Amino acid sequence: MSAPRLAYDDAATPAEMRADCLAVQASLTRPLAAAARDLAQEQPKSGIEVPEAAARLARAIYGE
Repeated sequence: MSAPRLAYDDAATPAEMRADCLAVQASLTRPLAAAARDLAQEQPKSGIEVPEAAARLARAIYGE
């Protein structure tokens, strides 16, 4: 039984490596653009409640 692909690849030409880089860049750009769009659509939170225990802990660590 032979493996269809080795754990390593033979050295590629600069043109092949550039094409690989462009393909990876294109595949990463779409999710990043979607995440940035979703982040821009988030609404600010109306209020954040800090439990008294958390406030005491923060004061103990950082002072008042």
